[in-house]
Amino acid sequence: MKKHIPNTITLLNQFSGIIACLFAYDSQFELALVFMLAGAVFDFMDGAVARMLGVSSPMGKELDSLADVITFGLLPGITAYRMLAPLSSVCVVLPYAGFFITLFSTLRLAKFNIDERQTSSFLGLATPANAIFWLGIAASCQDWFDGKFLWLLFALVFVSSFLMVCEIPMFSLKFHNFRWAENKTRYLFLVVAAAGLVILQLKALPLIILWYIILSVVSGFSNNKAK
Repeated sequence: MKKHIPNTITLLNQFSGIIACLFAYDSQFELALVFMLAGAVFDFMDGAVARMLGVSSPMGKELDSLADVITFGLLPGITAYRMLAPLSSVCVVLPYAGFFITLFSTLRLAKFNIDERQTSSFLGLATPANAIFWLGIAASCQDWFDGKFLWLLFALVFVSSFLMVCEIPMFSLKFHNFRWAENKTRYLFLVVAAAGLVILQLKALPLIILWYIILSVVSGFSNNKAK
């Protein structure tokens, strides 16, 4: 019986993602963000519960990726599509570029499943971080949907798609211990992220992901230089 518990949690992740997609398509981005974050919590819990119960399995890993395609792949794709909708006045197909996020999220998840280098850190931007970036913009930056910012969003679709499949090392938030020397990058990220949320609230979300990317690049460069 207990082997089904992690898979049930994974399916709750997918269910949350499905509901979020419906809200995103109706441009109710704040509600979509809430359900996406719920999906992220379930995504974190399923692996932790599987390890705690000693029931980790290849099926659970595959099921997790299938759920993530919805919550962190299709959802930000729909979100970008809805935000780019005004570009249809220029060319009817331009808003559909938002679904490049979905395609590259799927590619990212498949790549992650077979890449043994990504056990304690990441190569490229993880799909949950990318989804938080897009839902954060959609929920808090409505003025980006018009004028010059709209073309910036269009460009960001391709930038974020590239970041998900590139070979740039990015740190994970998994703590193996709490020593400063081994976790200073994580602590620095969390302190700035917490301060940003207090000061800017939802508007901080895309900035937090940008901070994560910058900090990952700087940390990776410093580590390579130290070697």
